[in-house]
Amino acid sequence: MSRSIGAHTADPCPRCRVEEVRIGIPSSARGRDAVGYRCDRCGHTWFRPVEGDLDVYDTVRVDLPEATIYGTVQQVEDDRVHVRDTDSGQTLWVDLWRVILY
Repeated sequence: MSRSIGAHTADPCPRCRVEEVRIGIPSSARGRDAVGYRCDRCGHTWFRPVEGDLDVYDTVRVDLPEATIYGTVQQVEDDRVHVRDTDSGQTLWVDLWRVILY
């Protein structure tokens, strides 16, 4: 289960279960767009697919270098998503690979 650490959300490693803030790196895995992660403790690497079926009003999490935000999808384009932050009400465009359907 994820938990908040400062302005970020920390996720557990699938292997050792240590929670850590991991922003991820865009990649390709098995011919699909994916986001790659690596555990600093045990060295395990894993991937999650880039969300391909986002719709307006979906609730999402966005992992940015400066913070993790939770919000609502306002618009979807090929490689970016317009998100309204539920805390501040501000909207911003983010890269599709940073968005996790929540």
